[in-house]
Amino acid sequence: MKVGFIGLGTMGNGMAANLQKAGYELVVHDIRRAAAEPYMAKGAVWADTPKALGEQCDVVFTSLPGPPEVEAVALGPNGLLAGMKPDTAYFDLSTNSPTLVRRINAAFAEKNVYMLDAPVSGGPRGAASGRLALWVGGDEQQFNRHKKVLDAIGDAARYIGPIGAGSVAKLVHNCAGYAIQTCLAEVFTMGVKAGVEPLALWEAVRQGAGGRRRTFDALGDHFLSDSYDPPDFALRLAHKDVTLATELAREMKVPMPLANLALMELTSALNRGWDGRDSRVAMNLQKERAGVTIKVDPAEIKAALERDGK
Repeated sequence: MKVGFIGLGTMGNGMAANLQKAGYELVVHDIRRAAAEPYMAKGAVWADTPKALGEQCDVVFTSLPGPPEVEAVALGPNGLLAGMKPDTAYFDLSTNSPTLVRRINAAFAEKNVYMLDAPVSGGPRGAASGRLALWVGGDEQQFNRHKKVLDAIGDAARYIGPIGAGSVAKLVHNCAGYAIQTCLAEVFTMGVKAGVEPLALWEAVRQGAGGRRRTFDALGDHFLSDSYDPPDFALRLAHKDVTLATELAREMKVPMPLANLALMELTSALNRGWDGRDSRVAMNLQKERAGVTIKVDPAEIKAALERDGK
């Protein structure tokens, strides 16, 4: 299998290197030819354009900054679509727009070329070490057909669903991370201003219930199954805790917009008469606003955790 790789930057650098270490014959392209020289020194072939690269390869990967670059490489005058042969596959590893991904997929399908979105998560260290998640959307048979080469890039390649599903999962993951980051900045500045030494505060809270769990694990307890009775921690108690925290913030003159928003959500849930239900029942308010129904069989949640060794 001849593998094409376009985009040898911060993330692409490590992923392309791991493909080469796994023994794949590489054809490479980047806007900077110098970025490709280490791979060429180990036997990779240079292609002047994405079209020229596509003409030579059975499967192509791109790792690019964002939607404009992906669109140009995929659909431009000298892009991949102009060069790739029927029954070959293109995986975009970039963080991309689901709308653009679906449009590219439709254009490639007209030439009988498969396009799949496969954004990655793990950062530059993960790209270099191979400890990398790949969330793949598109044709499931093509995912299975290329699973071996995907496993050379990362240790957690997972099929998510139809085209665009991988990009949606990546945006959920990244947006959640930055929202949580903003909230952590709020509460830590409050804690330090209230007199706790920063290192001691960090060491303490990371051993609490929230600190000991992976970020998304708690969703499986109540939110996914839509089950809030009996409570693990009652809504009225959560409301009391967040009330105390926001009162402390006002006393310390620390702005806490996200914490106050959380208090508003908990208060709205209390006003529904949910005070004795699990505190996560407040998350149902957002389900209502979005017009979304989420109810997963608890047995399926348990099986998913067991598959991941939890």
